[in-house]
Amino acid sequence: MILNVKNETSRLRAVVLGSALNNGPTPTADEAYDPKSLEHILAGTYPVEADMVDEMEAFNQVFQRYNVKVFRPEMIENYNQIFTRDIGFVIDDIFIKANILPDRNRELDAIQYVIDQIDPKKVVRPPDDVHIEGGDVMLWNDYIFIGTYKGSDYSSFITARTNMAGVNYIKNLFPHKIVKEFDLVKSKLEARDNALHLDCCFQPVGKNKGIIYKSGFREEADYVYLVNLFGKENLFHITRDEMYHMNSNVFSIDENVVVSERNFTRLNNWLRDNGFVVEEIPYAEIAKQEGLLRCSTLPLIRD
Repeated sequence: MILNVKNETSRLRAVVLGSALNNGPTPTADEAYDPKSLEHILAGTYPVEADMVDEMEAFNQVFQRYNVKVFRPEMIENYNQIFTRDIGFVIDDIFIKANILPDRNRELDAIQYVIDQIDPKKVVRPPDDVHIEGGDVMLWNDYIFIGTYKGSDYSSFITARTNMAGVNYIKNLFPHKIVKEFDLVKSKLEARDNALHLDCCFQPVGKNKGIIYKSGFREEADYVYLVNLFGKENLFHITRDEMYHMNSNVFSIDENVVVSERNFTRLNNWLRDNGFVVEEIPYAEIAKQEGLLRCSTLPLIRD
């Protein structure tokens, strides 16, 4: 398999879509990886497997309609395998294995059969001190945008997933690209103030547009950088509540086709007004785990 991913929106040909089958019991509060999951665990509203399986199948059906080759992880019993974006990502023709939370290493094993179809010289894994997850890596042709957390208390945040060593690793691997890091707001307790990954507060759509949440950036200069690059008129600004519901975590199948959650009324209307075909599906149960459509995909080939 020859990989090719240079941006977020070119026509998708092959993808790894996560799986909610055999997802395991509701985690305990101590097992929660993020504040939104914790919130739903404590409230007794954590999603049930059957609902999440239905949501992921709705996503899969959209891919089938667009003739996208879909790979699924091999099933591991009682294990959450929904968010494939975290475990690896493709830049150009290179597959980068993520250094994820140690508890999640088996997720990578479950897609080894896909990795085995790639030229081994095109598969890399960073050293142990390099932390980077796919949700923090956003491709925009000559640019690679990377979410990080620059606070001195990085190691105390389970919600800080990509460190500056991760940013520098990508800079060294792709010296011909413009690599720009963004310092993200993190919270262990309040999901409305936690940008778990870059795609929780920003994502490009189409050729020159994007969805953005200004308060997801610790430094206003990072937000201004994107405004200057895309043009304010091309950016859809989401609210704190819309960020909480993951409005920036949609997924592009093509430059004019966006898969979105059916309840994102304001966003979906804006997309249609700007000429996009919006494929609306239910995904609100999966959203309770602080991840959405982009999080549950790992694109392998785009035109």
